[in-house]
Amino acid sequence: MAEDADSREIADAIVGMWSDVTSALQAVVGRRGVAALFRRTLHLTAARHPWLAPLKVERADATDDTADLATLFAAQPPAVAMEVGSELFTTFRELLTTLIGARLSERLLQAAWSPPSSAPPEQDPSP
Repeated sequence: MAEDADSREIADAIVGMWSDVTSALQAVVGRRGVAALFRRTLHLTAARHPWLAPLKVERADATDDTADLATLFAAQPPAVAMEVGSELFTTFRELLTTLIGARLSERLLQAAWSPPSSAPPEQDPSP
C-alpha cells in the first residue's frame, strides 16, 4: 500500500484482503467458522475503536458484509484506517492461531496475504 493512499484505497485493500482470507479459510473452518472468527475479531477490535461497533456479521457468509466494512474504513482518516486495518488482521490471525495452531495459520494466511510471485515455483530437490 502506498504511503499516500487515501482512506477509500485503504478500505478497498482491507476488503480485498478479507476476501482472500475468507477464500483461504473456508475449506478449513467453514463459512460459519470464518464468520464466527470475524465476529470475535470485530468485537475485540471495536472495544478499542468504537467506530467499528456498528458493523455486525449476522450471516454465516461474512463476505456479505464487506461493503459495510469498506464504508466504515473509508470514513476514517488514512492513518487511522491503516492502523486499525492492521490491528483487525493481527487480531484475526491471533484468534485463528489459538484455534488451529501457528503453523497451519501462517501457511493458510500466507497464501492470502502474500503478493503473487513472478518467480517460478521452487522444485522439491528430495528424491
